[in-house]
Amino acid sequence: MSNTRLHLNPGDPIGLLGPQDWMDAAETRAVVAALQAEGARVRFVGGCVRDALLKRPIKDVDIATPDPPERVLALLDDAGIHAIPTGIDHGTVTAVIGKAHYEITTLRVDVESFGRHARIEYTDDWRADASRRDFTMNALSADPEGNVYDPFDGIADMAAGRVRFVGEPEKRIEEDALRLLRFFRFHAHYGRGIAMETRALNACRRMADRLKGLSGERVAGELVRLLLADDPTPSLLVMHSHGILAHILPEAKEFGRLRTLAWLERRGLARPEIRPDSMRRLAALLATDRAGALDLGERLKLSGVQAKRVAAMAAPRVHVGFAMDGPATRRALRKVGGDEFRDLVMVAWAARRSTEARPDAAESRCWTALLDAARDWQPVELPVKGRDLLELGVPHGPRIGSLLAAVEAWWEDLDYRPDRSQCLDRLRGLMAAGL
Repeated sequence: MSNTRLHLNPGDPIGLLGPQDWMDAAETRAVVAALQAEGARVRFVGGCVRDALLKRPIKDVDIATPDPPERVLALLDDAGIHAIPTGIDHGTVTAVIGKAHYEITTLRVDVESFGRHARIEYTDDWRADASRRDFTMNALSADPEGNVYDPFDGIADMAAGRVRFVGEPEKRIEEDALRLLRFFRFHAHYGRGIAMETRALNACRRMADRLKGLSGERVAGELVRLLLADDPTPSLLVMHSHGILAHILPEAKEFGRLRTLAWLERRGLARPEIRPDSMRRLAALLATDRAGALDLGERLKLSGVQAKRVAAMAAPRVHVGFAMDGPATRRALRKVGGDEFRDLVMVAWAARRSTEARPDAAESRCWTALLDAARDWQPVELPVKGRDLLELGVPHGPRIGSLLAAVEAWWEDLDYRPDRSQCLDRLRGLMAAGL
């Protein structure tokens, strides 16, 4: 961003965004033209402006307008743009052009607050609307020409790696306790180290018990986003040291393992199948057993698949270590499959490396060989079935299961090399021996 004028008045722009693909996109221009067709001036708000200034990828494009939502719907309809009244009671409409979605919200002020919910009125005051934002870096806005507005010095806070509430931290957390978790999540993504804005941190510590009133889904949503930061560990350590994390994740103990895993996922490994993974990072952070992990999944309302995956890493069904030989690796892969085995290797490697004084190159090659094995694994099945025993004259009953188990153990001991003919011969031999 380049400075173009002195910031003499609170409502003046403080600078100009450079060219932005998302602003220049035909879909964006069409939506802006529709909203401004009868003279209203709109701005891009929140995350898209913040991340554009930081040269980060833009995920969502949000727009604010002084027009009420009914007028927004009419303007979009006049322009032939599909509009969905996604949150019309709160002033929000979504414009859809192809795969592009734009959330458009009418400028608002809170007339009366009821915790998370508030009675609102529409306004044309941009600063009043910005004052409803949680953090100063989220109160930024930019007009379609790229002029940037920064009513609460959010750019200075971003430059300092500082997450700061708009207004009094206690009041903002009283309005919605989820903002307490958002503070740490935003610090994980935009802050630096463990240094945090003092007033905000003190308010979070004093009001941490309010987290108990949040639903598991809302807690999990913030926790998952926090865990996907480049290195979530500094923020989590501060939460832990101030007694905040205990309210939502008392099982969190393995901070060194998490930090190492995050490093492996982000920088240590250049493998397309290894990407930052919130459930893997959550499992690496926990010190619990399978029952505890499943209980956590219920508490956070994780999906069944997510909860089982975390439990599988918290209480592995197979032992994974860098010294595993080929047959042991293949036996483990056959038991748990390639995806679960990969998770176990990553968590075990992170645990091992977090305690090493100096990484060992030979050991690292062993760990990567295990990842190769997980990537290349093709499931194998015992070449014989129960019907083969029936054809050999074994009647229905428990003996069929016993014979199959015996031949499978033999087949596995020989590293799955015996073919169907050899397995049938083995079955005949077991039958002749009276098994």
